[in-house]
Amino acid sequence: MAESKSALIAKTVQKHAGRAKEKILQNLGKVDRTADEIFDEHLQNFTRQQNQATRLQKEFNNYIRCIRAAQTASKSLMEAISEVYESNWSGHDLLYAQAQNMEMLWQDYSHKLGDQVLIPLNTYQGQFPETRKKIDKRGRKLVDYDSQRHSFQGLQANAAKRRDDVKITRGREMMEEAKRTYEILNSELHDELPALHDSRILFLVTNLQTLFASEQVFHSESSKVYNELEAIVDKLATDSQRGSYTIKKPILGTLPSLQHNNISPPSSPNNGKNNSLNSQNGNATPTNTIQPAWSENSPSTPEKSSPVTDKPSTPVTPNSPELIKKVEDETVEKAPASPVVNGNGTHKPQENNNQKVEELYDIPVGATLSNLPPGVLYRVRATYRYTREDQDELSFEVGDTIRVIEYEDPDEQVLEEGWLMGIKENSNDKGMFPANFTRPI
Repeated sequence: MAESKSALIAKTVQKHAGRAKEKILQNLGKVDRTADEIFDEHLQNFTRQQNQATRLQKEFNNYIRCIRAAQTASKSLMEAISEVYESNWSGHDLLYAQAQNMEMLWQDYSHKLGDQVLIPLNTYQGQFPETRKKIDKRGRKLVDYDSQRHSFQGLQANAAKRRDDVKITRGREMMEEAKRTYEILNSELHDELPALHDSRILFLVTNLQTLFASEQVFHSESSKVYNELEAIVDKLATDSQRGSYTIKKPILGTLPSLQHNNISPPSSPNNGKNNSLNSQNGNATPTNTIQPAWSENSPSTPEKSSPVTDKPSTPVTPNSPELIKKVEDETVEKAPASPVVNGNGTHKPQENNNQKVEELYDIPVGATLSNLPPGVLYRVRATYRYTREDQDELSFEVGDTIRVIEYEDPDEQVLEEGWLMGIKENSNDKGMFPANFTRPI
């Protein structure tokens, strides 16, 4: 056993020495070498393809690491935002849900890149080391063949001086065996190398399609999440402008009596037209004229005001006879009559009708009053989106057309400054809406 191992080692050393001698002689030009130009071209293509695959694998591994780092950073950021966003603010639960959706999108995106892009890329790149080993083996067998060929040629040259048929026969057999081994490997590589080179196109198409599709889905869905988050913050900004989260300061005078009876003074809309409390002989009266702002810059939703009593020092409830009588006295002269329409669709003149409507509704400049359906004062178009917050309000999108009508109860118009009653044309939904979110047409 030890002798066999020693013999094998000696044979291997002898083979390596013979190859080294042959390469030196070839490099010095002392002997010729077997040339194969077609194989050399296949080898150049293979080397270039292997280098490109190695570069792509390296860069994509780095990309995956960056994606996972961004995923961790996004999760930490969303957790911080959810913590900062106070629970009593509007959209708190929705913001938390969108943060969870964003985390799921990151996880799905990362898994797709790892499973459907990186693993196939690793498999594709794994072909090259094995093929490279086969190419190196073919090179060694070619050197062995050339060495045996030169040895046999030397025996033939010496046969003229001293012919040794046994050595010549042995040399021919060894040369033929080396040639046969080389040609088998050479033939296999002539088939495998072109096929491997052609496979690069199909692999890149499949791999890049998966990569770009995953990118497109992730960014498309994440943009929807960020749109929802932006809408939540916009809603918070609107509520903040309305003073929903402002700490109210105590008001001196008669207001403590109002607060004691759960009655708040009327709030002013953010369009600059404020209600006023006329302090005369200790009485406070609300201003009844509605003057909506038609600015298209950055509207603020007017607040619905609550009635203020004539005598703050006396406990008053919204249904008290004193308040109802006062509102009736103030609005009985201003209640508009329903417009009468002639057969041709125009408004039929009525006595003091326009005067009464203008007293209560302040018809804006530019509003068309002709060819309107019965009961419609004028029409407006939404310039901003509005989502209702109470059941009696009207939601609408930008561009929706709304018919402004009279309040069923004139007392409501007196108490709600900056708000209009209307019917949306595309759905016939009815409700109150902020005037400064629309413009007259």
